[in-house]
Amino acid sequence: MNQTTCRGCGRSGLEVVLDLGEMPLANAILKEEDLARPEPRFPLVMAYCPDCWLVQITETIPPDVLFREYTYFSSVSDAFVEHSRVIAERLTAERGLRAGSLVIELASNDGYLLQHYARAGVPVLGIDPARNIAEVATARGVPTLAEFFTRELADELATSGRTADVVHANNVIAHIPDLNGFVAGIARILKPGGVAVIETPYLRELVERLEFDTIYHEHLFYHSLTALSRVFERNGLTIVDIERIPVHGGSLRVFAMRTGAGKASAAVRSLLAEETAIGLCSPQYYTAFAGRVEALGQELRALLTGLRAEGHTIAAYGAAAKGAVLLNAFGIGPDLISFVADRSPHKQGFLMPGVHIPIVDPDQLVARRPQECLLLAWNFADEILAQQAEYRRLGGKFIIPGPKLTLV
Repeated sequence: MNQTTCRGCGRSGLEVVLDLGEMPLANAILKEEDLARPEPRFPLVMAYCPDCWLVQITETIPPDVLFREYTYFSSVSDAFVEHSRVIAERLTAERGLRAGSLVIELASNDGYLLQHYARAGVPVLGIDPARNIAEVATARGVPTLAEFFTRELADELATSGRTADVVHANNVIAHIPDLNGFVAGIARILKPGGVAVIETPYLRELVERLEFDTIYHEHLFYHSLTALSRVFERNGLTIVDIERIPVHGGSLRVFAMRTGAGKASAAVRSLLAEETAIGLCSPQYYTAFAGRVEALGQELRALLTGLRAEGHTIAAYGAAAKGAVLLNAFGIGPDLISFVADRSPHKQGFLMPGVHIPIVDPDQLVARRPQECLLLAWNFADEILAQQAEYRRLGGKFIIPGPKLTLV
């Protein structure tokens, strides 16, 4: 479905930032037998609302298509599990959480975060629509509802007395078509003094670091603090504090409370002022970004084509959604990349969406020794470079695509 009005404030007349053309669903990895059938493709167009400055894509894919069976397991990243442990232990101490408390996570995946609260004796509840992943979480000792979080589900939870001291929502608020309903639902399930802790990739980092490959159909929104604060205020929440964190290429960690329960901190006021000062609420900010994306595509294709012409074998690392976007947007296929290595056994043996490059175990980097490896999962660069020390010792080099092409 093509969106012509802002999903936040309802204004018509969205302004296009970047058109990446017809793209496959970025997480829709394929089996060989799938190649006999047409592969679904959908327009991928990024736009902004000139009233509330909410940045969004214009195509809505039904959530059931995207999330009922999911191939991304958060626990596959040691770094992200550790990141989650730190915030869980911090909030347990700061909020005085105990056996009578409740922590709820929305889009709780495989229990990667809530497991840390559970081990400390704090009751938890996960909510995640992916049935396969909810089963894994439940087996780990994290009770999980295999449902989409909606305003209606929030009402059911609140009516049954399941309101939370802490609500987590990591990397999900960008995925929700009914953004207003989702935020209103968070307000509904918070206790009067409870806090919502929401992490989401930061639009400013996306633009400044040229992270265009995080634009895909699952990510309907690309949040600034300016736009988020307006959505929250509209739906009964106040952003009381903010932190910028390095995960996923640079994210915001937002702390919100029910309206009237807290006031915006100096950090919130300062970042809002910064966004205005850098022109984030101006058309020129987005025009410049689009031009830089086009230039990067030309430079990367020229590099890979030149290396192949010299007889080099090139691999890639990271069969995540951002990798599928980059490969498809820049037309990088099996003629340039021999295989994509990925640590997740749930992806090995499949093919990348759109470009149909095979996905293999990372041990193939050492076994097959491609001269270069394009690092698609750049958000975990330090972790992957450390894991692949042997490949690098044998002479293998990583190509990091952005914000500036780098050979490591």
